[in-house]
Amino acid sequence: MVTPSESKVCTVFVLALRSLGATAGKNQSARGALHPTCRGSIRLASPLGMKDTQPYGTYAPTGLVARIAAHTQTLPEGSWRGRRTAMLLRRIAISMLRGKPLDVERYGARMRLHPYDNNCEKKVLFTPQFFDSEERAILKARMPENGVFLDIGANIGAYALFVGAFAGPQAKILAVEPQPAVFDKLIYNIGQNPYGTIKAVACAVADKAGELTLFIDMRNQGESSVKIVGTNQGAEIKVPAVTLLGLCHSEGISKIDAVKLDVEGAEDLILEPFLREAPKSLLPKLLIVENGTEQWHIDLPALLEGYGYRRLAKTRLNLMFERD
Repeated sequence: MVTPSESKVCTVFVLALRSLGATAGKNQSARGALHPTCRGSIRLASPLGMKDTQPYGTYAPTGLVARIAAHTQTLPEGSWRGRRTAMLLRRIAISMLRGKPLDVERYGARMRLHPYDNNCEKKVLFTPQFFDSEERAILKARMPENGVFLDIGANIGAYALFVGAFAGPQAKILAVEPQPAVFDKLIYNIGQNPYGTIKAVACAVADKAGELTLFIDMRNQGESSVKIVGTNQGAEIKVPAVTLLGLCHSEGISKIDAVKLDVEGAEDLILEPFLREAPKSLLPKLLIVENGTEQWHIDLPALLEGYGYRRLAKTRLNLMFERD
């Protein structure tokens, strides 16, 4: 017996396939565009370019794409069938978009999302309930009003904007992102919201200040790294770098309530010198760290334990630590 929910999925799926078949020929010529500053080395599926000046709302979801985006947000997080359905419908909707972004509200914030070469944008757009739900719940529970939050490896700002929506008018939020194309999207998203508490910083965070090489993953910009060259033959660009302690000093930060650190395996390089050199009063109360155990050169959880941290939770992608 087919349930009402399953019937709705089937209806959306059939409509999507019909529409996809009608537009497949047009989509073939609109799949890729080159960002002008990268000399053709980075493929971006959105032909609009990242310095998009169109007002928010220009790319509001319409028609079947809007129906798909609305439906995938209702699918249960713990359901294998729900996740598979979401992935299939997402793929269809992205093909129908023909390289355009979508303007949506997620986590209480306005965002323009380009769901092509960035898995973060795909997840936030179509299945925001799947995107680091436990991490966000803990972060919201632990962040004090008007607190200080550092989003290192901010991508398009999902975490920074999520915190900005509830943290209070005197909060201080830094969103740090080294990739120029992604940074353009980050500052656009910040600019669509009235918080006034989020500052975007265009640099990498590393174990020493200076200039370093960032390896760009062409299939998923969120996996670009200063430490690991991926299997994809991508671009190499030079970006400025600061240490975490140097960043705090330059921004006048004397206490940190929470840090999200997602730098594709370089978390140990950033935290080891910071923990060693920073005053105890500056150590974050909450750390959300991408689990890079296989890439780390040190036992980072043991190091954190030595500085008074205890592991709070482990999710599919991240480790969370708390310090009293």
